[in-house]
Amino acid sequence: MRLTPRTAAAALLAVGALALSASFLSGCKKAEARKEGELLIGFSSRDLSAEYTAKLSEAIVDYAQTKPGVKLVMVDAQSDVQKQFSQVENFIAQKVDAIILNPCELEASTPAVDRIKAAGIPLVLVNQTTKSAGDSYIGSNDFDAGRIAMEAIAKKLNGQGGVLMLHGIMGTSAQLQREAGAREVFAKYPGLKLVDHQTASWDRAKALALTENWIQAHKGKFHAIFAHNDEMAMGALLALERAGLKQDVYVIGVDAIAQALDAVKAGRLDATVFQDAVGQGRGAIDTAILLASKQPFEKEVMIPFQVVTRENVDTFLKK
Repeated sequence: MRLTPRTAAAALLAVGALALSASFLSGCKKAEARKEGELLIGFSSRDLSAEYTAKLSEAIVDYAQTKPGVKLVMVDAQSDVQKQFSQVENFIAQKVDAIILNPCELEASTPAVDRIKAAGIPLVLVNQTTKSAGDSYIGSNDFDAGRIAMEAIAKKLNGQGGVLMLHGIMGTSAQLQREAGAREVFAKYPGLKLVDHQTASWDRAKALALTENWIQAHKGKFHAIFAHNDEMAMGALLALERAGLKQDVYVIGVDAIAQALDAVKAGRLDATVFQDAVGQGRGAIDTAILLASKQPFEKEVMIPFQVVTRENVDTFLKK
């Protein structure tokens, strides 16, 4: 099932089988009832209103349900660092056997990680990192995402042209690494010029407004846009289409969300970089179970990114 951010958030938070109990969500520190021998895993999702995060969370939820003797309690941090820290405190009070954390920010979420480690609870970081390491990290190399996207732009432009870059929330690990990967490619191609770059905070509406401003300020000076995620790529795409300029500008995003894949297939969006939410979600659950059971585990599991174009999009639409 392919979900929008809103329907995914609603569906995930409504799944009774996950035991998202009212007492837990309201912050009650009463111990979660569980069967003897059952593993209780706490999962704090960064923000279910973001489509990729919703897809990742859905994968974690669905896969946990296939594991006998495992009970998953999921909460949504709504991109609020303090809320996520409070959720961590509640997980600790609940005496969970392991925690899966999808951190809000690189630095600001570090205290939450340190608190979990001080409590001695096994910790899996998924999709984003912090300054402090968990016991294991499951995700993809965001440096590669930036590098791959910019290499696609360099190929399309034959190494010559102006580029705009839409950043995610500044200071998040994905934003920092995707920018670093992109800048490596700029260094390889002196003919590629970074005309402007600003944050649109992973948000489609903000990317739309920012791109409209860029069209006024830099019209004729840019030939490609690299958006750090597909939500922003879709906003930039709409701004270009409204201005009648899309045919002159190559647009690529990251994540391969449903709407981006549809846009690629329709020939509207040039490309996206596929990030495997299902693979990351399943890896997070498997690793949390191994940690809680004191079994051998991988310290780091990196799932490769892949470029999606009109030529291969059908393969990804089936996933």
